[in-house]
Amino acid sequence: MSSELNWVKATTLDDLWEGDFIDVEIEGEVVIILHRVGGELRAFQGMCPHQEILLADGDVDFDTGTITCPAHEWEFSMETGQGINPSGCRLFQYDVKLDGDDVLVGVPTDGRLRRLRHEAEDA
Repeated sequence: MSSELNWVKATTLDDLWEGDFIDVEIEGEVVIILHRVGGELRAFQGMCPHQEILLADGDVDFDTGTITCPAHEWEFSMETGQGINPSGCRLFQYDVKLDGDDVLVGVPTDGRLRRLRHEAEDA
């Protein structure tokens, strides 16, 4: 990422087991954090870019590696946030790291809203 990050404690591993997810509010925006089987953590914007519906209310399927919005079934890759259906959009992906058992999410300090970065941009 090109901008600086503000690391915010989002949750702990006690509250986010492998194969589970949680949605939290960080600096006014909803973030969905996934703890994949094998230990990898991923964090994405928690609202669907289509009509800002909570993705945590949809289908978070660790077997298929997809997040599906409950409203209109927009589907995203759990690996990258890339839109699968439709393919021309993506979820904003946050950096994530562990500090002991604390799960920290890196929030860009550029002032832009993350939930509005939904178009498939070149990385």
